[in-house]
Amino acid sequence: MKLLADENFEPEFVEKLRAAGHEVIFLDEYDAGISDHEVLRRAVRENAVVITNDKDFGEMVVRHGFESRGVIFLRLYELPLSERIEIVLNVISSRGEELESAFTTISREAVRVRKSF
Repeated sequence: MKLLADENFEPEFVEKLRAAGHEVIFLDEYDAGISDHEVLRRAVRENAVVITNDKDFGEMVVRHGFESRGVIFLRLYELPLSERIEIVLNVISSRGEELESAFTTISREAVRVRKSF
């Protein structure tokens, strides 16, 4: 899966995604500091799913209808890095294409995929 990782991720998180075979554009390496709107525009241009810890993307995509190729919003901040990575890799592996063009929230308790926005 092609992902655009928001700049709020640890480099180790991004490296694990890449090691698992995912193409990851990491904003911290290229476009740190761009607005959330520009993050979405870049992801659309790159045909990538945004992965973020920033809840503002839900507001933009679900409520205001900004164009998106998909957003994966993580609510896993309380977990150690290794557990967050394991959960995310498992969800991507098991749900794959379902995450594209959807707003997905991953928490410790559940995975919610919202297709219609």
